[in-house]
Amino acid sequence: MTNQLSPKIPSCTWSRPIGLGWDKPYTVRYASNIDDGPWHGMPLGGFGAGCIGRSSRGDFNLWHIDGGEHTFKNVPACQFSVFESNSTSSQTYALSTQAPDDGTLKAWQWYPTTPGTKGTGNYHALYPRSWFVYENVFQAQLTCEQFSPVWAGNYQETSYPVAIFLWNAHNPTDTPITLSIMLTWQNMVGWFTNALKSPEVRVRDDGSPVYEYQPRWGESQGNYNQIVENTQQFGCVLGRVGIDALQEGDGTWCIATLKHPQVEVFHHSRWNPEGTGEEIWQSFAKDGSLPNYVDTTPATENTQLGGAIATPAAGIAIRFTLQPGETLEMPFVVAWDLPITEFAAGVNYYRRYTDFFGKNGNNAWAIASTALQEYQTWRSQIQSWQKPILDREDLPNWFKMALFNELYDLTSGGTLWSAASELNPIGQFAVLECLDYRWYESLDVRLYGSFALLMLFPELEKSVIRAFARAIPQSDDTPRIIGYYMTIKAESPIAVRKVAGATPHDLGAPNEHVWEKTNYTSYQDCNLWKDLGSDFVLQVYRDFLLTGADDVEFLADCWNAIVQTLDYLKTFDLDGDGIPENSGAPDQTFDDWRLQGVSAYCGGLWLAALEAAIAISDILLTHKLGDLLSETLREGVLAVQKSTYETWLQQSLPIYQEKLWNGEYYRLDSKSGSDVVMADQLCGQFYARLLDLPDIVPSDRALSALKTVYDACFLKFCNGEFGAANGVRRDGSPENPKATHPLEVWTGINFGLAAFLVQMGMKDEALRLTQAVVQQIYENGLQFRTPEAITATNTFRASTYLRPMAIWGIYLVIN
Repeated sequence: MTNQLSPKIPSCTWSRPIGLGWDKPYTVRYASNIDDGPWHGMPLGGFGAGCIGRSSRGDFNLWHIDGGEHTFKNVPACQFSVFESNSTSSQTYALSTQAPDDGTLKAWQWYPTTPGTKGTGNYHALYPRSWFVYENVFQAQLTCEQFSPVWAGNYQETSYPVAIFLWNAHNPTDTPITLSIMLTWQNMVGWFTNALKSPEVRVRDDGSPVYEYQPRWGESQGNYNQIVENTQQFGCVLGRVGIDALQEGDGTWCIATLKHPQVEVFHHSRWNPEGTGEEIWQSFAKDGSLPNYVDTTPATENTQLGGAIATPAAGIAIRFTLQPGETLEMPFVVAWDLPITEFAAGVNYYRRYTDFFGKNGNNAWAIASTALQEYQTWRSQIQSWQKPILDREDLPNWFKMALFNELYDLTSGGTLWSAASELNPIGQFAVLECLDYRWYESLDVRLYGSFALLMLFPELEKSVIRAFARAIPQSDDTPRIIGYYMTIKAESPIAVRKVAGATPHDLGAPNEHVWEKTNYTSYQDCNLWKDLGSDFVLQVYRDFLLTGADDVEFLADCWNAIVQTLDYLKTFDLDGDGIPENSGAPDQTFDDWRLQGVSAYCGGLWLAALEAAIAISDILLTHKLGDLLSETLREGVLAVQKSTYETWLQQSLPIYQEKLWNGEYYRLDSKSGSDVVMADQLCGQFYARLLDLPDIVPSDRALSALKTVYDACFLKFCNGEFGAANGVRRDGSPENPKATHPLEVWTGINFGLAAFLVQMGMKDEALRLTQAVVQQIYENGLQFRTPEAITATNTFRASTYLRPMAIWGIYLVIN
């Protein structure tokens, strides 16, 4: 056996003692929103392949296997267990501190949390890797490293539905130790699809559209388990008989390990996870073996009466003896092949990984087998990607920890990644705004939240923006009521779903047709929003500029949509001063905060978007693409368009100063009379400078405004404990103590603000602000479900939110 040193865990992980709970975790602000509690660990699985999650107490409890849907539930039979013996004694534990609460698996012993005050080990996470280090229970030193093959710039393995569990066992004693490690798994084929094929959409009490999700949990008729092996690998495939036409949820799962000359492999292909668990535990706890029981009988419909198993589980175990000082490293893998994501009934997409493993659903063993061959290469790819960042001494450890761990959302944010097509050569991609607002790639949110995707997977980022470009000319006249009016107990106007030329708010929801049926949210009438069109133009130019500034075809693909949406947005400039006005209901990303007239937030984005559009037209004119492409790209037409934007810009720039600058900061807007200091007032200026465009406001005024925001919204709001509130008076007090959005600390907006601080030479302040927010998330049970908003009363809103990946914007600007 190889004598390896124990695996090196980076010094900047998020870590927590195994099984240690939280005294006062944050709780959800609105009872109708999701609050799973704090037991969230780093997710495992590829982008768009579905993922599983395992918490710091060792239970597998997150099942985002069905694209866009959320199931949070401990499945006790899905677990690792360890048997250990030396010449005098033996002990056996299932490696979760959470015993089942439904009376099942009574024969099993569960991992202890506290022998004395020393604790029983630690959980560490630095996405996409996590570790369990077991201490003070076993005599051997045991570590389990968990990861999936996710690394920057990789458009193949990053999509694989697989998790690797790399065990490292070392004998530090002076006598031999026999160890056996067992992985058990329940056959879940067929469970992860909505039993309600056309669920009714209703309006929740917070005004958001919502539909019911009923997975076919526990419906295992026809499920069977089968041992598979080759010369080097051993596994068990969990399948289902009688699948005629493959549907969502159909396919196979597989658990597997490597064969090794000094390791014995045992198996049990069919045991009952709803019973006491004795049939697998008895032999394992006795000597670390399993009975090598093979039974491929499919499960019957009736639950377990007289021996029929309703949902069969399988187990494999490896037993080996370590001499004093000896070390062994052994991998296990869990893989799943559920190739189809279904949106509305009959709207099916194959997942990206099927481009590499086929579409028949029988390839979980092939995926597991690939992982067992490649896991060491994969791990070193992850290390090579992360090393330059982890080695930087100018970045504090807490920042590196959050920088990588916030990427969890690319795995578990209901992520979709479809198979390649002619139109989409690497497939289409999308991440939910969050689990409570269950629609994809909300454009206002991704203005900050997409920095991670842009910097790490630029081709996926461009595919999202192309989807928006294709959607802008489309229209959908379906009439809808607007949920916001319900929350303020007023009569709602009837709005059409999508106006041609309007930039859609989102790319649709999992119950309809993502990428095709856009503008799903009906909380507000997003056709009236004054930020979305500008957000689109800025993201197009950003994605061009920051990915090498050479993909002119991308600009050309988006140009028609840019022209259309800027024309559309300009129609809201009712007084002809050059800047579209905010009006009526909240009509921008702070969507329960009324802005009136010219606003600092939307007006600034408009100015920056005009500058970006002028820069894009310059590039298109230089490349003379025009005559080959559409009418709007002909040179004469482009020149006219550019001149129009220049006219609008020249008219708008002085108006913005005139109407909003108050000598210290920019007013919220020109008409409400509010004296509030808005934290994100100069998002447009941040973007202009980020994209090397001319400043939209004088530099000294930008700095004055930024210092005012830092002082009022951060330092004077609860003494800087939580981060910056969205909008408070100059002294840090609320304008309206009952307001919602102004008094919330939005995690992603704070990270965007921090990037602006760095950009303006205030790096120390930026890190202090960022650290306050990171501490609130990672010390209060919000890890791996970072919310949109936290409050000074320790509540949160909208978990698993897209915008906090804005922390990558801070890293971008620091560089």
